Amino acid sequence: MTIETVLGLDIGTTSTKAVLFDLNGGEVARGASRPYRTLTRQPGWVEQEPEEVWQAVVTAVSQITAQIGPDVSVAAICMAAQSGSLLPAAADGAPVYPMITWLDGRTQEIIRQWKEAGSEELVKSISGWSLYPGLPLPNIAWLSEHDLLAFTAARRFFSVNDFITHRLTGQFVTNPSNAGGMQLVDIRTGNWSRRLCALAGISPSQLSAIQPAGAIIGEILPEARRAMGLPEGAVLVNGGHDQGCTALGLGVNAPGKLLLACGTAWVFTGVMAAPEMDSVPAALDWNFHVLPQRYTISQSLGGLGASLEWWVNQAWRGVDGAATRQAMFAALDAELAGTEGDGRLLFFPLTGGHDGPATTQRGGFAGLQLSHSRADMARAIMESAAFELRWALQPVQQAGLPVDRLWMVGGAAQSPHWPQILADVTGIPIRLPAYDNWPALGTAVLAGVGIGAFESIADGLARFQKPARDVLPDAEMRGRYDEMFGLYQEKDILTTEAQRHGDF
Repeated sequence: MTIETVLGLDIGTTSTKAVLFDLNGGEVARGASRPYRTLTRQPGWVEQEPEEVWQAVVTAVSQITAQIGPDVSVAAICMAAQSGSLLPAAADGAPVYPMITWLDGRTQEIIRQWKEAGSEELVKSISGWSLYPGLPLPNIAWLSEHDLLAFTAARRFFSVNDFITHRLTGQFVTNPSNAGGMQLVDIRTGNWSRRLCALAGISPSQLSAIQPAGAIIGEILPEARRAMGLPEGAVLVNGGHDQGCTALGLGVNAPGKLLLACGTAWVFTGVMAAPEMDSVPAALDWNFHVLPQRYTISQSLGGLGASLEWWVNQAWRGVDGAATRQAMFAALDAELAGTEGDGRLLFFPLTGGHDGPATTQRGGFAGLQLSHSRADMARAIMESAAFELRWALQPVQQAGLPVDRLWMVGGAAQSPHWPQILADVTGIPIRLPAYDNWPALGTAVLAGVGIGAFESIADGLARFQKPARDVLPDAEMRGRYDEMFGLYQEKDILTTEAQRHGDF
């Protein structure tokens, strides 16, 4: 008997992962690539070789097909791709320039000029996005100003999703959420904006056709099938931005549900039923959910996770630097069990925060005493991330948007202490799902719906449901943290003002 399967791809900023599922949601096999190389040809530039990303996809899928027998049939592939990177390409889809990643900072001056000229209001009102260095809109404009040869050679401008879609099927197709991450789409119509394209210096005809998530794009090309060991007839189903696919897989698909992704960088993402930009705080960026008639609002809190990584490496690695990451965090967890927030020790993040971009560099301890241990200091770092999250969520809640629960994923979710601190500080229940590749799971659901294996998204999610546990706020700790949060805000504002005037 043949086992029909769907394959979810997770094409990230550093590597590609693939997971093969049967139609009951069970894992059949996994594959993963090595990390891509990062190119820094100039200070502030962060690029990647597109062929290396393609080969990472080939590697991850090939690892899966090497593990399965002839009784397993891969019916469809669907991908979740990181958003924001740009690949200039020729008319036939061949790259003419390295991939400019969303981490690239070459457009700082263009962003400054556009903000001074009032262009940010235009971009925000149409796309739902504020202006950021590293995203395709300013990067295309930068090429037109600083590398006319590459700009002229580029007849198409791809996201990572578009590029891999073209290599797999030969089609020039994208999806709403990855298109939205290019800052060139009208969030209200779902079409490429002529005004934003004109700001970048291109026309909509140079961008891929936008088709719905879950739609079949076409069969995998023979050369791609042979490279990856896929069967004849396997199709590519349109996917989405990795955050949107993660939200889908978790069931964060309606207003009131919030996804908190906690890696080195922290991002929270909520769901809206309509693109009513006046109803949400201006700090939030808009995009399309992978579900129809659903939109995401999100805010990056920057590298909040980086502060704890820094402190653990400083305090637990040992004199000889031989301690493993696993051993360091195990020791941290054990020592944290003997701590509790006492209101005397505060930490301010080294980078990021409720109103600070990832490039902001500040931070430090306040109220440090000789009696404080390294674990007390680590707890203060965890509490600072919780305070920043609470601060960022305040305008959301004040705008009347419901925040009923936080679905927490990423490295911080593995801590036995951090989720409880977040629940106590914010007063919001935290849900911890027991799974580790939600982008691939979300795309597998889309793939199953696309080929008609599932009656609906709800049917697919029911088959792929994973266990989860809830962390509830502790009323006593919440009261203690209310007082600490007020002190934190007061000291943060004073420190920020001192830094602005060069007094700190």
